Amino acid sequence: MNKLSKEQRIRIIGALIEGNSIRSTVRMTGIAKNTVVKLLAEVGSICAEYQDKTLRNLNCKQIQCDEIWSYCYAKQKNVPKDKYGQFGYGDVWTWTALDPESKLIVSWYVGLRNAEHAKIFMNDLAERLSNKIQLTTDGHSAYLEAVDEAFGCKIDYAMLVKLYGREKGQEGRYSPPNCIGARRKSLIGKPKKENVSTSLIERQNLTMRMNMRRFTRLTNAFSKKIQNLEYAVALHFMYYNFCRIHQTLRITPAMAAGITHKLWNVGDIVTLLESEEIKDNSKAIG
Repeated sequence: MNKLSKEQRIRIIGALIEGNSIRSTVRMTGIAKNTVVKLLAEVGSICAEYQDKTLRNLNCKQIQCDEIWSYCYAKQKNVPKDKYGQFGYGDVWTWTALDPESKLIVSWYVGLRNAEHAKIFMNDLAERLSNKIQLTTDGHSAYLEAVDEAFGCKIDYAMLVKLYGREKGQEGRYSPPNCIGARRKSLIGKPKKENVSTSLIERQNLTMRMNMRRFTRLTNAFSKKIQNLEYAVALHFMYYNFCRIHQTLRITPAMAAGITHKLWNVGDIVTLLESEEIKDNSKAIG
């Protein structure tokens, strides 16, 4: 990895964050596949660590949460018997929390869509906030106990339960069900009805699918290892939060949230990685 120049690293990371697969990145850059995967692991780990430390004491007023599906190793129906039921084989869900005002992704968690992982996600979200918020989620029942455990009564919480139907003749395999309505359910505190929405976090799902090849539906660029999926997600949100100018804000989400006054670029992410490498080398020498 030390043989890669900063310019080469920028090219590789730039290709990955624009939605290219590992193999297409190899073809575009001429860098060996194992080297690209190793760089993804190193930069993804640094991005996860940096955001874990930085996204703290946030003064958010509202939060929207959702879960997005992907799969790892194989589709759920094709998971081998000896690996069935093990995390990282089959269906994987990424939980996300977004601040509608700054568009910042406050927290995310790669796991399963069950009560246990909902609690881990919600507890992490609660630890990052400095004040009472209004929270909106979809109707997934796992949120109920998770929100209560993480926030207690110190939150205004509502669910947006969407009602789906299917018109005759629309039973196509990949056709999404038709949303025929939505019902707002106030569960804790006094959430404002006009703020009960999941539209922005659901739009974020599209951003993830467009910028991470692993999340594209009907793709053959799925993650082979769960760790690589986690690294890709961490890198994506690092770029989204700190480097990508949001069209409606005209600044990055991190700038809008007051986390930084600087417009980051891919070179800054590489510099962050290199500074950590210097620290590690210094510890090894010492």
